Amino acid sequence: MMTRLLTLLALVLTLPLAPRVAMAQAGNYAPVITVNGLGITDYEISQREKFLKLLGTPQSTREDAEKALIEDRLRTWAGKQLGMKMNEEALTRGMSEFASRGNLSTEQFITLLGQNGIDPNTFRDFVAAGVIWREVVRARFAPLINVTSADVDRAMMPESQTGKGVKVLISEAIVPAPAGQEAAALGQARQLSAAKGEGAFAALARKYSAAPTRDRGGRLEWMPIDKLPAQLRGPILALKPGTATGPIQLNGAVAVFMLRAIGDGDAPSAPQDLSYMTLNLGATGSAQAAKLAAQAAADARVCNQLYTVAKGLPESAITLHEKVAQSAVPTDEALVLAQLDPGETQILRRGGSDVLVMLCSREVADTKDQPAPDRKTVRSSLEDQALGAYATGYLADLEAEAVIVRK
Repeated sequence: MMTRLLTLLALVLTLPLAPRVAMAQAGNYAPVITVNGLGITDYEISQREKFLKLLGTPQSTREDAEKALIEDRLRTWAGKQLGMKMNEEALTRGMSEFASRGNLSTEQFITLLGQNGIDPNTFRDFVAAGVIWREVVRARFAPLINVTSADVDRAMMPESQTGKGVKVLISEAIVPAPAGQEAAALGQARQLSAAKGEGAFAALARKYSAAPTRDRGGRLEWMPIDKLPAQLRGPILALKPGTATGPIQLNGAVAVFMLRAIGDGDAPSAPQDLSYMTLNLGATGSAQAAKLAAQAAADARVCNQLYTVAKGLPESAITLHEKVAQSAVPTDEALVLAQLDPGETQILRRGGSDVLVMLCSREVADTKDQPAPDRKTVRSSLEDQALGAYATGYLADLEAEAVIVRK
């Protein structure tokens, strides 16, 4: 069931939703926060916190719920400025599609929410903000995007080469974006994106990146392109050596990648299933996080040994992700896993927390071979990636300019 919920969470901001269901319980409806005049109640914050915990998200505290709701109000406010409204038929159709991808019907998913004390409107409002936001971003930025035939050619290289794979030499910078510091993080990421040449990028990576590679200027070793998260391959292959991607939103961070070189590698592998574990070590810089990281480094050589490291922590602190399709792994985790062999670990910084990631196994997926994407599909993917970069910047700008009042 947890795997289903995580899958639903990954889809929730890209799909429409069902009609609004009447609220079944009372709560405190007095606004405790207003965002450009749009209120957020204590009841909504409590409900969003429950919802995030049900889905098993690492960021599921009350503060995380407040941050998410503030961002949703900004998305809704932006839609209102453009006169956008929801289409009820699309909502109904989208909810059915959403639930079916988690092997649940619409009614089953709503029942699951009720069993956990969650008002269906919490789910509706969560998705509604994402749906409106998608339309806002397309309306504002789609005319600015120009994906060329050369861009498509580069993005299709792994699929178009016969008998050869592609390997890339890249540098990374992972800029932490804890609550309240998203705009500053985005500004630093934009500096990295504008860097000209490896030296300039390396200097900024040493200054701003929180990844373990910061001390060497973000430089990674040669890597087969198919070990990288699928959503990063297009933007990286579209680069010329010495240039960097735009800011890419991760969970609690913003990433930028520079292509240093590209070359032929081994034959492309089949789709992969990854089994791995994540352990929330606690607040970044805390004594607890340092102690647990040292204990894991000394005592954990295989995934099961992490349970000993996690002894005494809340059950939710450690999670086994078993045989997850590579394409379904969150981008920040997938980027870390691409650099690991089974039994190896790396610390991932998410907002204000350190999360230890250990790769348990990497297996060929038990699926039929899929045809290479056609040019239309690749072009659409590149356009969506560009829109995502615009969306990240625009949301940060909206928050910087918003009138947010806590009562």
